[in-house]
Amino acid sequence: MFEGDSLIDWVDRLSENDFVVIDDFLTEPLFEKLRAFFLSKLVQEDFAIAGVGTLSNHQIAPDIRKDFIYWINREEDTVTKEVFLLIDKLIQVLREYCFLSISDSEFHLAHYPKGAYYHRHIDQFKDRGNRLISVIVYLNENWDKGDGGELKVYTNDKTHIIEPIGKRLVLFKSNAVPHEVMKTNVSRYSLTGWLLNKPANVGCFVV
Repeated sequence: MFEGDSLIDWVDRLSENDFVVIDDFLTEPLFEKLRAFFLSKLVQEDFAIAGVGTLSNHQIAPDIRKDFIYWINREEDTVTKEVFLLIDKLIQVLREYCFLSISDSEFHLAHYPKGAYYHRHIDQFKDRGNRLISVIVYLNENWDKGDGGELKVYTNDKTHIIEPIGKRLVLFKSNAVPHEVMKTNVSRYSLTGWLLNKPANVGCFVV
């Protein structure tokens, strides 16, 4: 995906449509490795219920979202090194071809247990404008229609339903694309994060 016609194609689609879906972003071995890391964090109960808002405005709001997250520390969570090498290549492409001033990133693992959802929102705070591109890498094995947890993306007068298929990458402009996670009927796993134009503030809670 980082060279040739396929590179130009997905860069063009992101620029024109504000989002793009890229299949097989992860190799099978890397997918299995990252999924195993995800499952180990579930077993260790390292996930925390997600909230909305930042700092003093942060609150748990199950009427809006019901997912659980684990924030990744790249220095401590060394098993994620390979996937972040891919993310870094992705950042370089976006800097070069889309002229984005990406200087940092922040990522977490996201677990949507059965019955969870996240209602329509955008990935940008009113008092923070540092998110440029939202990134989702799905870690679901054998996802099937009826399992739920699809990503619904809103662009202009259209809606797009994106299935959370394992190894699939979704990119979209954080401040321009309303979206939601539809109710899940089985557990839904992903690596989710943002490419930033300013350093991440580790003191902020992030939706």
